[in-house]
Amino acid sequence: MKLSIERVSKQYRGKVWALRDFTLDLRPGVLGLLGPNGAGKTTLMSILATITRATQGRVLWNDTDLAENPDAIRAVLGYLPQDFGVYPNLNAVEFLEYLAAVKGLDAAASRRRIDELLNLVNLADVRKRPLGGYSGGMKQRIGIAQALLNDPQLLIVDEPTAGLDPEERVRFRNLLSELSGERIIILSTHIVSDVEATATDIALISSGTLVAHATPEELLRQVEGKVWEQVVPSDQLTAAKQKYLISGTTRRSDGVHIRVLASAAPNGAQPLAPTLEDAYLYCLTAHRAGAAA
Repeated sequence: MKLSIERVSKQYRGKVWALRDFTLDLRPGVLGLLGPNGAGKTTLMSILATITRATQGRVLWNDTDLAENPDAIRAVLGYLPQDFGVYPNLNAVEFLEYLAAVKGLDAAASRRRIDELLNLVNLADVRKRPLGGYSGGMKQRIGIAQALLNDPQLLIVDEPTAGLDPEERVRFRNLLSELSGERIIILSTHIVSDVEATATDIALISSGTLVAHATPEELLRQVEGKVWEQVVPSDQLTAAKQKYLISGTTRRSDGVHIRVLASAAPNGAQPLAPTLEDAYLYCLTAHRAGAAA
């Protein structure tokens, strides 16, 4: 099982490039596609889901070009787009039965699968309630359920924890971890903690280009010895932000504790163990500096 993205670019009207020369090979596991809003994540997801065609390059599923044969992946694809809509007058069971029929799934097997999925996403108790009465988080969970209807080999989820409360977010992260194994899962998000909890490898994207593709451990090693804690008075925080690359701040009784990313220790600073958020900010900043130069 292999998904290959080969030098994919996408240009929209006005000569705006959402993706430029994007190359990535994926095997079973959870890929965290991490980048700021507007980085090109959703465009890439749409191309992989065969909703949008690339302007240049190609996508191969087990060596089959999806531009020539999109059905090769549609039968084994589960997709939760960022903007997921529901039919408000249908209840959860009716909605999932309808989508199962659209996907050509066997009716009897679908009913069993729907029962399993509603329990999995914790919606069994409201299965007969019209979806129009669901909260945003509940609609997101029904979206996750529909993406899993056909037990997909490739599962794409775009900003899946938007609207979920902290408990639901943890449940979803655990679900992704359980689903990984003999399938490829792509988790597209700008929330570092979601990736940190689930991803077996990470692709950083910025301005439509691939910044880095590595395991979480490899990314963390890039910022070993470059993360420091310095304490500054509140009235010096603005000046510190102008002077240093800061990944976090915490206010305490002795002042503001800032996480500084720097090759050398700032005056009076103490070393800290790096986090994935430190690595993310460091890589993006270095990429932007290189692009500007």
